[in-house]
Amino acid sequence: MQLIYFYIGLAGALGAISRYLVGIFFYSNSSFPFATLLVNLVGCYALAYLSSRKFSFSSQLKTVIGTGFIGAFTTFSALSVETIRLFEQGKVLLAFMYIIVSILGGIFMSNLGWKKEVVE
Repeated sequence: MQLIYFYIGLAGALGAISRYLVGIFFYSNSSFPFATLLVNLVGCYALAYLSSRKFSFSSQLKTVIGTGFIGAFTTFSALSVETIRLFEQGKVLLAFMYIIVSILGGIFMSNLGWKKEVVE
């Protein structure tokens, strides 16, 4: 077995734990799922930043961070379930706002993280 799979799994575990901790620290009684939105927007920025730049570390480490940590940290499934809950609670406007902010915010954050030009 190649060690890359172990490292991706380890990074995934750390990403999942980090995601859980963000949920605890940013818990709110609000109907709006702020913690999930936060991790998804931060994850969009981080993955775009990681993907668009050259680093002094190996491409395998880049994969471990991107696929393992960031992949486990962000959560499309939670976004989907929380949106359904909002619809079921009759909070249709809030559900659509969540979808729009998540998608457009994700694209915006990815754009911020993406390297525009090389300045050396």
